Amino acid sequence: MNLIDKINPLQRRIILVICDVFSNFASFALSVALIYSVANTAEILKDNVWLPFLMLAIRLTFYYVYGLYAFLWRYASTRQFISIVKAVTSSSLVIVAVLFLSHLFNLHKSILLIDWIFNMLFVGSVRVGLRLYRDFLVARAKPKVQAKEKLNVLIVGAGDCGAMMAREINKAARLKYNLIGFVDDKPNKVGQIIHGAPVLGSTKDISKLVDKFNIQEAILAISSARRKQLRAIMDQCEIAGIAYKITPGLSDIIGGDVSINQARDVRIEDLLGRDVIKIDTSTLSKYLSNSVVLVTGAGGSIGSELCRQIQRFSPRQLLLLDQSENAVYHIHMELQKNTQRTVDLVPVVLSVKDAGRLDDLFTQYKPDVVFHAAAHKHVPLMENNINEAILNNVQGTLNVLELSDKHKAKEFVLISTDKAVRPTSAMGASKRICEVLLQIQSQKSNHTTFSAVRFGNVLGSQGSVVPLFKKQIAEGGPITITHPDMTRYFMTIPEAVSLVLQTGALSKGGEIFILDMGEPVKIINLAKDLIHLSGLEEEKDIEIKVTGLRPGEKLFEELYFDKRVLKKTPFQKIFVTEPAKFDRDMCGIKIRELIKQSNTLHPQEVRNNLMTIIDITAPANESAST
Repeated sequence: MNLIDKINPLQRRIILVICDVFSNFASFALSVALIYSVANTAEILKDNVWLPFLMLAIRLTFYYVYGLYAFLWRYASTRQFISIVKAVTSSSLVIVAVLFLSHLFNLHKSILLIDWIFNMLFVGSVRVGLRLYRDFLVARAKPKVQAKEKLNVLIVGAGDCGAMMAREINKAARLKYNLIGFVDDKPNKVGQIIHGAPVLGSTKDISKLVDKFNIQEAILAISSARRKQLRAIMDQCEIAGIAYKITPGLSDIIGGDVSINQARDVRIEDLLGRDVIKIDTSTLSKYLSNSVVLVTGAGGSIGSELCRQIQRFSPRQLLLLDQSENAVYHIHMELQKNTQRTVDLVPVVLSVKDAGRLDDLFTQYKPDVVFHAAAHKHVPLMENNINEAILNNVQGTLNVLELSDKHKAKEFVLISTDKAVRPTSAMGASKRICEVLLQIQSQKSNHTTFSAVRFGNVLGSQGSVVPLFKKQIAEGGPITITHPDMTRYFMTIPEAVSLVLQTGALSKGGEIFILDMGEPVKIINLAKDLIHLSGLEEEKDIEIKVTGLRPGEKLFEELYFDKRVLKKTPFQKIFVTEPAKFDRDMCGIKIRELIKQSNTLHPQEVRNNLMTIIDITAPANESAST
């Protein structure tokens, strides 16, 4: 630690005040000397000894008011130096007014103008000097990086964010970066010089510039870039064979300054192919605050995030239900640590298949809002356990639906999946049956508003491809994908949960809400992105192996049966489908028969009966299964 950093804040202020006192007296003495000559200065100062003390009192008052002793001058910017100009100028104007109104000033008037100039120079110089001295000491203390060890870096984006990043690189001259220049897609910026570095071309020139200047890394500093634009730039970097980092958006950086240390590796969320959707949650407190909220599957990826976000709205009680003891324990312990929210947390280890104990729970706590996230979700696993998929997903959902209605819950939200649209798997079919049951119950209920939310894969959730791919990369490969053309819709866990919460505020009963998730992502591209983000290359470092489609898998998923029936909601990225038309009474009977058969029949018979029901419930008489 250098000498300046060892000084505490009070000591720093005292030092600055002492420097300003000397500046005040020195400025006045020099002003007198310039007007009356050095020989006469001592006599004039003796006759007007009170004057510099009066000026000092006024100046120090204004310096304090304008915060000249509050700033950390190591971080001083243009705004702080404008404050110096304002403080010195304002104090000088007050001094002039006091002296002329009191008729006490009998010296040459130009002394006051010269005194103002000297004070401006001295006060500013002291603070600039302290900053430069500290920067010099810090720079000396840092280990030098040899020129040959520095990375030639290219900044993508010659806007405010890129300019700030260039300034930081220049300040950190002893660090590992050697700024070569910028690229920007605005033609009028090409050829300009920013902080000593030229704008060399557009993003299409990245490969050419890499070869010409031996560039080793790119910093993406386009705070307003959309995901598709980022993806295209990253593709250019990959083609050129260079690493890349991304800066945070300007709005995310407190104080508006970008630091070179804030450039980070690209996260998988940056590769969604669309912007992360932020949903207005201001309406959620109306039905969550001071309510009793039940979350089933509370220990899962979606369920646990639901609990975290619901806690922010201060429900009266939050019931954390899951059949896994460990899952309940972990989410309960996590939420207890949030001392800012005093919510009564109730951990419940219980299976939604157990209707009797579930009824006891509803009787005891009377939940106002129910989020049903409990379900078996693994497609290939459920193909080998079809009976359990029906018992857990279908019977469990029926239990929670009926008990929510029986105990007069106000809102019920079902977590569904894109695999419920024209399902080919037992898991997808079971979730489609759950949607049907919800619409049947919604039609019968006089107490509860029922709705479902349907979305695609969730990045980073338990059992999703991203953790699997990361594990395979950590083990040295290979990454396994089932088909090179397979695509999936992706969203982040917070996005999914925001949507789920929002549906409760939007629902009127029986709707299925759908998120506009942009374009689907190719799984093979996702695998390549993760390999690159790990600093490796596909095939050279990590092999990508195609294993073939697994039972129940589809090459692509759909979010709706027919785009024509989608309707807009007050939220730009949320759509809603009208309740499907089918013989609800007959479907209800067949579903209950299916649940009974799951306890006795062979899995293949159960599957046949399951798909028969799927065909019956298809919207507009369209075959829902393939």
